[in-house]
Amino acid sequence: MFFMLGFLMLVSCKERNAAPSREAIDSIHLIRGKVISCGLPGKQFGSVEFDNSCGKKVQAQFNLAIEMLHSFEYEEAEKVFSKIIDENPTCAMAYWGVAMCNYHPLWTAPSEAEYKKGAKALEIAQALPQKSKREAEYIDAMALLYKGWDKVDLHTRSIDHEKAMEKLYSAYPEDKEAAVFFALALDAAADPADKSFVNQRKAGALLNTLYPNEPDHPGIAHYIIHTYDYPELAALALPAARKYAAIAPSSAHATHMPSHIFTRLGLWDECIASNRASVAAAQCYAETAGFKGHWDEELHGLDYLVYALLQKGENRLAREQCEYLTTIHDVYPANFKVAYAFAAIPARYALENKLWKEAATLSLQPVGFRWEKFPWQKAIHHFARLMGAANSGDTGAARGEYRELQQLHEQLINEKDVYKANQVLIQLKTGEAWIAYREGRHVEAYDNMKMAAELEDATEKHPVTPGEVLPARELLGDLLLQMNRPGEALEAYELDLGRHPKRFNGLCGAGLAAKRAGNPEKACRYYGQLLGMVDPGRAERPELAAIRRDYKNGCR
Repeated sequence: MFFMLGFLMLVSCKERNAAPSREAIDSIHLIRGKVISCGLPGKQFGSVEFDNSCGKKVQAQFNLAIEMLHSFEYEEAEKVFSKIIDENPTCAMAYWGVAMCNYHPLWTAPSEAEYKKGAKALEIAQALPQKSKREAEYIDAMALLYKGWDKVDLHTRSIDHEKAMEKLYSAYPEDKEAAVFFALALDAAADPADKSFVNQRKAGALLNTLYPNEPDHPGIAHYIIHTYDYPELAALALPAARKYAAIAPSSAHATHMPSHIFTRLGLWDECIASNRASVAAAQCYAETAGFKGHWDEELHGLDYLVYALLQKGENRLAREQCEYLTTIHDVYPANFKVAYAFAAIPARYALENKLWKEAATLSLQPVGFRWEKFPWQKAIHHFARLMGAANSGDTGAARGEYRELQQLHEQLINEKDVYKANQVLIQLKTGEAWIAYREGRHVEAYDNMKMAAELEDATEKHPVTPGEVLPARELLGDLLLQMNRPGEALEAYELDLGRHPKRFNGLCGAGLAAKRAGNPEKACRYYGQLLGMVDPGRAERPELAAIRRDYKNGCR
């Protein structure tokens, strides 16, 4: 009896101290290396305290990893979690952290390799006995995002994760990180078609309760921005947007992220400053990491930067960025953000400036990029060429681009990517409208453009983009103006400016429509907004000369 009791105690002790084998850890293929930080010295990523049972020796490292994770510095955060695993392979929450680094909510689904990595890490975490009940619940909740990843759609798994995080948050009300990660889960599981923003409002209430007592927490400020990144809610995030970059100045994403709100509110100068800082930080990161080319965050910032410069009418500076883009060929990782920037930046420049012939002859760059993997982004290029051809009078070429869009739409339907398929459908309806208009079928043109505007109104933009390449309702205003229906055009422009405030073309179109509709007061109001927004020494849009003349003669 004594021998059996001693044996059981020995087995129990071994179980408590059991560590995964080196082979099991190596099979995860962890990212290791020196942590890279670009920005102010000292790895400033905010301040987080995440209690765990891995020991005081790794607590500071664990907090740093969580701080970086909250700013979507996924690779750098994984390096820190990997170091913890190397020092303490029984730290279950470090494996949970690795899984979190490979999930990246609010952006795009993990790749097959990322799913496999996260699943292996969680398998080890669940098997380790050295964890608290609370930590086991964190791990089990995370496992729901990976469970059946090759069979169950991501939205369904995100909802399962959200429900599990709600239970965890309710069970541990003193755990601030549970509240923060629950808010993130709410945003990740939100229905893009829900215009009442149920999940977002719930997440916002949680985060705003925490924010006054945690002013330097990177996740709270960051997720407030994501939570309210909608036209109807954006103003609620402005205080956090103006603080976040200062909370985590060593993160390129943190210096960029406030521009989401600045863009929503038409705060172009702040948007430009935010993205110049982000691009510089991303360039520093690529150089420090020894990349062959550029980092994806740089191109993401460039897209927002060009968009803001175009709204200020600063064509020379925008053109400089477009020309710089043509020098970029190698980007790491070559993902959806990179594809979007490569397609959208040149399309924006040509379409915003109504350079129709230039738009019609755009080439898809870089040539060696795997465009077949990114049908939505590729569609932007063909949409720009379609609009360029139609507005240049070449409806034959426009129809050719329309057929390309149809094929890409079918590909997205076959891939069951409903959101992106719908975005291309909006482009198809817009293309039909402008081809019909150029061919004299005005009723059909109006009906299709109105349908495109209504489809776009019913959906939200993806976080990867500062805005639609050309808003559909603004294009409806353009079409109505060309049809000599200025009163209806004004209504379309005003509705669009409610969603896209201080857009150059929206203000310009609204002023012109009001003038032609016999409403000089509104014309003066919109022209005044536009002139007050641009810098006379840098704005180069040719429309401005006539607007200044009209404003001087009729508005003072």
